[in-house]
Amino acid sequence: MTMRIYVGTYAKYNDGNLSGKWLDLEDYNDKEEFLEACTELHSDEDDLELMFQDWEGIPDDMVSECSVDPKCWELIEAYDEFGEDTVNAYIYCFGEWNRGDFQDRYRGEYDSWEDFSEQLVDELGYLDEIPEHLRYYFDYEKYARDLRLGGDVCEHDGYYFWNN
Repeated sequence: MTMRIYVGTYAKYNDGNLSGKWLDLEDYNDKEEFLEACTELHSDEDDLELMFQDWEGIPDDMVSECSVDPKCWELIEAYDEFGEDTVNAYIYCFGEWNRGDFQDRYRGEYDSWEDFSEQLVDELGYLDEIPEHLRYYFDYEKYARDLRLGGDVCEHDGYYFWNN
């Protein structure tokens, strides 16, 4: 989804004029460039006070009527690099975006806790020391339940992250 803001001004709004324009954040490299475009858009005012009257695709805690968090541009990059659903799952689990932390915690996308536990057991070699004919007795479903209830892993919409 495109991150965009409808930019007006307080003076126009107070005069009953809602004229402004939707601006897509990804059209600008950073907050400064975005604010320059906003200033140019409303260059007809001398004492400019920008008013962000509406927004789409931006977490509510990153924008308000009078401010835009510079981390929006980090989020745009993350959406492009890791996928919007993956990044949003991370934010759901941990409350905010942090690229380094994401890269440390992200385990992947799986159809179920059991699929995740199977991959984890295989990747970490937990059963390597057990004779092959006995490996089939390992209960991935119960191990997955323990992972879920133990709090070591966080999951949202099929995306899995280390929780510690």
